[in-house]
Amino acid sequence: MNPKENVSLASYSTMRLGGKARWLAEAESEEQLQRLVNWAKNRSTKFIVIGSGSNIVWKDKGFSGLVIVNQIPGKEVLQEDKAGAILKFGAGENWDKIVGWTVEKGLSGLEFLSLIPGKVGAAPVQNIGAYGAELSQVLKTVGVYDSEQDCFESILKESCGFSYRNSRFKSADKGRYLITHIVVELKKSNPAPPFYEALENYFAQHNTHQYTPAAVREAVIAIRSSKLPDPEKIANNGSFFTNPIVEKAKYDELKEKYPELKSWPADECKVKLAAGWLVEKAGFRGVHDPETGMATWDKQALVLVNEHAHSTADLLKFKKKITSKVQSMFGVTLEQEPELLP
Repeated sequence: MNPKENVSLASYSTMRLGGKARWLAEAESEEQLQRLVNWAKNRSTKFIVIGSGSNIVWKDKGFSGLVIVNQIPGKEVLQEDKAGAILKFGAGENWDKIVGWTVEKGLSGLEFLSLIPGKVGAAPVQNIGAYGAELSQVLKTVGVYDSEQDCFESILKESCGFSYRNSRFKSADKGRYLITHIVVELKKSNPAPPFYEALENYFAQHNTHQYTPAAVREAVIAIRSSKLPDPEKIANNGSFFTNPIVEKAKYDELKEKYPELKSWPADECKVKLAAGWLVEKAGFRGVHDPETGMATWDKQALVLVNEHAHSTADLLKFKKKITSKVQSMFGVTLEQEPELLP
């Protein structure tokens, strides 16, 4: 458990950029997590807890404190009946492997979230979502270590402050609660249509009429694999921008000018716009930028790829080119999805 010193953080972000950590250590149990936090406190140094780094970008200055890599394992069926099951997963488990495990058991609720990179502990922070599903729809509780009170507790879903790609763990209580596990409630019934357009098209093309969790997972994996690069092979953070939510009046204005604008209802007064469509319309799909060494993926403009960037400054310069063009064309501000640390 002894922390390593002066560790390159480029290996701890799938964008593979960033400076060095003064110290870095892995926590393989709740007790180790607690001890590492207290190790940092006893030295009056800052600490950050991360997972696989699939949704973070490190600043070039690095981190002058302790980086704790959450590796807490575990998957357990707490309760099961004819209708479904309640399961507990350790924060250090690979997210997609957990989804696959639940699908193999014939359980429904996580299959739409297949192939999302990262670990279980990051899922509630972002309230991860895809194809109309969000983790908050099946989550029951989040197990945490309260680093301020030096104690472990369980937080009910209703108290997590979930919204679109957000939670109290990312906003109001960022850095205080360190996630140790999650508990979800899944069903043994099949998901029911209507589905997102991409899924509907896939099912039609493959003549699929039995919408089992396995069928949905197969479709999601096929669609995501066809559009998104594997972060283990190509340096990227997946979708780099969140889908912006605008007032209905703004949407009507844009829809009149761009009838092909892709969007979804957010609530009665707001509309969610497809960030990928905005970026592509702004001319950034499949762009290779020699100045920064960055690019956008040719099959999905929402994905920024590090081809040969030398620094996070290069990434941010390329990001600025995209956001400025989208702002000037549409009057819409794109928000970065991966967290910029520290």
